[in-house]
Amino acid sequence: MAGKHVAVLMGGWVNERPVSLASGKGCADALEEAGYKVTRIDVDRDISSALTELRPDVVFNALHGPYGEDGCVQGILEFLNIPYTHSGVMASSLAMNKVKAKAVMAAAGIPVTEHLVVNRRDIQRKHPMEPPYVLKPINEGSSFGVLIVKEDQQFPPQELSRADWPYPDILMCEKFIGGRELTCGVMNDKSLGVIDIVPLGHGFYDYDAKYAQGGSKHILPAKISPIVYQTIETLAIKAHQALGCRGVSRADFRFDEKEDGSGELICLEVNTQPGMTPTSLVPEMAAYQGMSFKDLVSWMVEDASCCR
Repeated sequence: MAGKHVAVLMGGWVNERPVSLASGKGCADALEEAGYKVTRIDVDRDISSALTELRPDVVFNALHGPYGEDGCVQGILEFLNIPYTHSGVMASSLAMNKVKAKAVMAAAGIPVTEHLVVNRRDIQRKHPMEPPYVLKPINEGSSFGVLIVKEDQQFPPQELSRADWPYPDILMCEKFIGGRELTCGVMNDKSLGVIDIVPLGHGFYDYDAKYAQGGSKHILPAKISPIVYQTIETLAIKAHQALGCRGVSRADFRFDEKEDGSGELICLEVNTQPGMTPTSLVPEMAAYQGMSFKDLVSWMVEDASCCR
């Protein structure tokens, strides 16, 4: 690593900018502590010119959401031939599109929810499926735009008719699965462990539950049956590989547990750019495996490549 120059991409201009800035700062600080030469870049739409001028040895991609997580910046890095962390163009694009990701995972034998694609303008007066269900933008992260429709709700959410609706009109509608929120990190095709996420004071694992201090409780290892624990690990690795992910990813699950420890288990999605903030899950999993945050981000830099 001696003398290796790492450009840490962070910020951007989308909804997840604050999360990305927090992830980027933490990663940049840790890389400097590890002995790398680090340049921090708050990404704008001229990132190609900035990187062409800077010419770093490696890019650490700490961007989240559209443009940073969906294959766009990965494509720029491929053209510039600069090695980068996390997944490549195709895997990033597939995983970010919740509908396409479900199709790939289902074809690989990974259980996913019943779902359909809807236009918000067409469902303002009639439920697209029997409640309870969840509506969410197809290409957003951090629970932005997620609406949960409960069983006793007579009509679809009023938010859908807002003139200032801030998300695309096309949404994914999926069956709501009750029970536990579980997540499993994958690093180098191996499990980092399973966390049981318990939101505190929130109806579900929303933005504040994810990133506010005390917003949720993380139980690691998750207190579930060994069979279910191992099944989640197997499915997370399988999803990582089916989508073509590289480096580190994180798969999110719902488990509607029965009294005997069995129950319905489904995979919600795979995150190719897991958060690296003080409340994020992957660093916590890595620490559980005996890997410090500094060692984690250093491994990601050494794993960086093109043609991912």
